[in-house]
Amino acid sequence: MRSASRLSLNLARLVCAAAVAAAAAAPLLLSQNDVVLLTEFMSMLVLAIMWNLLAGYADIVTVGQHAFVGVGAYAFFGFTALAGLDPYLSIPLAGVAALAIAVPAMALVFRLRTAYLAIGTWVVAEVLMLIAGKLDAFGGGSGTSLPISIVLSFGRTRGDRLAVIYWLAFALAATAMLATYVLLRSRIGVGLTAMRDNEEGAAAVGVNITYARILCFLGTAPFLGMAGAIITLQKLRIAPPASFSITDWTVFVIFNVVIGGIGSFEGPIIGTIVYFVLRQYLSGLGPVHLILLGSFSIITILVERRGLWGLVRRMLDDDLLPIAHKPSPAFRASALLLRAARR
Repeated sequence: MRSASRLSLNLARLVCAAAVAAAAAAPLLLSQNDVVLLTEFMSMLVLAIMWNLLAGYADIVTVGQHAFVGVGAYAFFGFTALAGLDPYLSIPLAGVAALAIAVPAMALVFRLRTAYLAIGTWVVAEVLMLIAGKLDAFGGGSGTSLPISIVLSFGRTRGDRLAVIYWLAFALAATAMLATYVLLRSRIGVGLTAMRDNEEGAAAVGVNITYARILCFLGTAPFLGMAGAIITLQKLRIAPPASFSITDWTVFVIFNVVIGGIGSFEGPIIGTIVYFVLRQYLSGLGPVHLILLGSFSIITILVERRGLWGLVRRMLDDDLLPIAHKPSPAFRASALLLRAARR
């Protein structure tokens, strides 16, 4: 039974590796419409990974994540259209701009806890959206489109542009996953995992909870800002309601993480896949599809608190991408001897 489970786990890992290889070559294999959809998927995946790190590990349940997405979008437009900087360079600079905004925002919202912190992050996002609507150089409340010269810098034809934007989104998603994996495998990640399981117990054994929260909050901001820049490239315009959309960049992201499995590495990936599949097949139903999405999330939580990955994890010996540190054989032997001596 154990060998069958191990075989299933190894096969699942091979399938994941093949899926990543296929995703890297997607513009060469798929139609332009499919590439557009996959670009949306990669951008949404970045947002889900970042929200899961905050809420699932650092216990920062934010509903204002769209603030940094919008800041990244507006910063990208400002760097390219107004300052005349290189469009490719402007993408990481958008992440830097989001980080710059995250510092004072953190100083404000970290004075709050639990539900008040969540409301505080939402208020910050709304204030930033209102400020964006007052910037005449950025089109005011109605927004503005990217100049044609900037759009053409990513490819002279539509197919070339879609491929370049997709690869940028794919690279950002891959970097976000790798950075999160390295963090969770590090000493800080051990503390974050302990915080996820028992915050009071983690503090009791010496985990610096404040430092871990600061690191996660500031570390996620650049990725959100760069995702906002790529989303702007795909939509070709900025506007306060769209760039700072709480529905698109926070509510749906929370849905993805919750149904996939909050507090797990695989959860955001599974949740984002399920969300896009359901959206493709249910979007023709109009507003009813939102009711169905909400019902699906409630049923999933009632069946398994850890989401869909929690259901799958019951049948496997290990995670697809293990982040936990397992004790060495010598340590396990010492623990068994100590337990026997105590008896």
